[in-house]
Amino acid sequence: MEERNFVSGTVAAIFFENPGNFYKVMLIDIAETNTNYREPQIVVTGSFGDISDDTLYQFYGELIEHARYGLQFQVESYAQDQPTSENGLINYFASEKFPGIGPKTAEKIVHTLGVDAIKKIVEDATVLEKITGLNEKKRQQIAEIVRANQGMDEIVVGLSQYGFGSQLSFAIYQMYHGQALSIIEENPYQLVEDIEGIGFKKADQLAEQLGIAATSDKRLRAAVLHQVFQSALQSGDTYIEANRLLEDTLVLLEKSRPVEINPEQLADVIISLTEEDKIKQEATRIYENSLYFAEIGIAGSIQKMLQRKKEIKYPEKTIEKKLASLEKRLGIQYGTSQAEAIKAALASPLFILTGGPGTGKTTVINGIVQLFAELNDLSLEPLDYTQEVFPILLAAPTGRAAKRMNETTGLPSGTIHRLLGLTGREKVGEIEINELSGGLLIVDEMSMLDTWLANSLLKAIPTNMQVIFVGDKEQLPSVGPGQVLHDLLLIKEIPQRELTDIYRQEDGSTIISLAHEIKNGRLPADFTKNQADRSFFPCHAQQIEPLIAQIVKKAKAKGFSAQDIQLLAPMYRGPAGIDALNKMMQEIFNPNDGTKKEVSFHDHVYRIGDKVLQLVNSPEENVFNGDMGQIVGIIYAKDSEDKVDELVIQFDTNEVTYKRNDWQKITLSYCCSIHKSQGSEFEMVILPMVSQYQRMLQRNLLYTAVTRSKDKLILLGETQAFQTCVTNQSANRLTTLTQRIQVFIGSKIESVERSEAAELSVTTKNESRKQAAVVYEEDKLVSPQKEAGDFCETGSTIDEATDKVALGFVLTQKLIRENSVDPLIGMAGITPMDFM
Repeated sequence: MEERNFVSGTVAAIFFENPGNFYKVMLIDIAETNTNYREPQIVVTGSFGDISDDTLYQFYGELIEHARYGLQFQVESYAQDQPTSENGLINYFASEKFPGIGPKTAEKIVHTLGVDAIKKIVEDATVLEKITGLNEKKRQQIAEIVRANQGMDEIVVGLSQYGFGSQLSFAIYQMYHGQALSIIEENPYQLVEDIEGIGFKKADQLAEQLGIAATSDKRLRAAVLHQVFQSALQSGDTYIEANRLLEDTLVLLEKSRPVEINPEQLADVIISLTEEDKIKQEATRIYENSLYFAEIGIAGSIQKMLQRKKEIKYPEKTIEKKLASLEKRLGIQYGTSQAEAIKAALASPLFILTGGPGTGKTTVINGIVQLFAELNDLSLEPLDYTQEVFPILLAAPTGRAAKRMNETTGLPSGTIHRLLGLTGREKVGEIEINELSGGLLIVDEMSMLDTWLANSLLKAIPTNMQVIFVGDKEQLPSVGPGQVLHDLLLIKEIPQRELTDIYRQEDGSTIISLAHEIKNGRLPADFTKNQADRSFFPCHAQQIEPLIAQIVKKAKAKGFSAQDIQLLAPMYRGPAGIDALNKMMQEIFNPNDGTKKEVSFHDHVYRIGDKVLQLVNSPEENVFNGDMGQIVGIIYAKDSEDKVDELVIQFDTNEVTYKRNDWQKITLSYCCSIHKSQGSEFEMVILPMVSQYQRMLQRNLLYTAVTRSKDKLILLGETQAFQTCVTNQSANRLTTLTQRIQVFIGSKIESVERSEAAELSVTTKNESRKQAAVVYEEDKLVSPQKEAGDFCETGSTIDEATDKVALGFVLTQKLIRENSVDPLIGMAGITPMDFM
């Protein structure tokens, strides 16, 4: 059989691609070829799926001479190059598991001992004496590590043959143990469901390597599950419409591999997944399971809170007297709306306080705390903080927001994660939490709570605890799925007050007035006119970096530090993006004159003195997503006990050490995203806004950024970009939380059609699961008419559903027989015609 011509290598650049037919023109760095081509790079052309620039590919085809572009390799087929077990072993011995062993020494070990090096070392450690450059201590260390982890090591090396790095390999081993390789070879798509950090594309590359067909049901199932979850993360919606899911999943599948997928086959797979309860379906809405049950959990918790006594009674005269005494003691006078908010909050088991900047939310929070303590004979002296259970709990989604609450009230406050004892490593939907203790809980920055965290928090609240949620409804919604504060504010049965009177404007702040103008959908007439506390500099995207550099250098000369100044930007890439601005700011505030320690990690350089941002929650270290710190120490591997580079970072009074494999948890923060700045305030904010940010130009983004500034606000960019922001109001996210709460509490449902309301309020047995599931018809996923909604698990009998799901007003045969519930509950105003 004649040998096929091939070129093996990695993608250096993609010159052209047509998304309609997958045709690409790419430049390849050649690793190996059996042709007579001897240059280090070659242009290849053909139809390709999703190509990664860090993956080795084998391209099969012919060398052709293009009349205009010269010699090219025309590809007929291609595949990923499978790493050899030798490569896997080299990567294994060069990993951080073996301190002080670099790639060169690892190569010596494998080339000398062969692919069964681990087995040889376990049987006789003296074989390491053959490796030149290894002293006795190193040989002993290698042997001990290999023997201690023999079973795991062999699997980790096996996994590395499939392209997994050491960190993911260890995560896979911890999940599957000795069955890891057999599970992956049987169904690599299982990794998508079980292992954080492995998405569909990675699993699909592995599946192709293992010979799993592009049309395999396993592949289609994995793509649907991945798309449902990723859609929620990317859009912030808690569900996706069925036809959109079908379309997006087809794009995902056909982009990953250039093979056409039959939409009917994919629709059948979606039906099967709903039948197996892998995803949840209501009408044409498809939910990721944990979000579906989180919405139901929140609705149930709100129902319980509202079922308590409607009002907490304090004698009116006592309230007025203590409020007047409080004003005198604090040296303030509450406005009418503030005093009313304080009294209403203290009288309500559940209460929501909202308001924009300068309206006195912080003042009201402090008033509520102080008055609650006086009315309940509590001492707020620091001595009482040592009590096992302090009666007042203060919490916020971020460490910086919690710190501000502490500074305002003088009481201990912390993040919600810390309050609930969450480590940040819990798998979504599998969170165990302890019930809270105390008399009053105040949660600030509620707009930042996503559906998952809100459900966890509400589940932990005992029936005797008074709860007050505080937030600004105009700010950006949570990074995670949902819009919990927005949805709760639509429930009129929840007592709530919005503070509208502006108090901070009295000190001459034009930042506050600007924020309120933005909130109302306009820019003030003096927007481009420089004020005492804000300035505007017109410029284009390419001028952003040099102009900011000029501004920052002048501010530095006036005594402003890197901690005083915060750059905010909506996007990471481009000349006006976060990455470029961080590097520029680092060179201004923390250049290396040759005397500073520094380390490199991916595209970043970190130096002692750098300002950094925590990207994930690490409650065990008392550091949380959004916390800012400063690098105060760098320990090089040669000086480290574990022989790896380490960063020491100071967060307020908390010092944390990060080993190199944890550096993905941090990034430079001279400039950060507007989302990451939520819950924080800065002395000076510098905010560029240009048309390059087009898809991010929205009112709540600009409003959130402006309200981060305490004293100085410097705006620069294109006036039209700022105008686009204020006129571009972001659409509400797709959620069903409001409707669920209304159903639970028996409220009038005004926000949905009557037929949909019935769907959400009645549970019946699904007589034909496939008919009631989503079906494919005329290139669209549609839902046939249903008898009613399906809050219960699809396919459960009505009696089973009663015990399985604790839902408000769920109709079951058992309840009807026992006369426990009116059979028509929740059906007011609905006739049989509504279901025709």
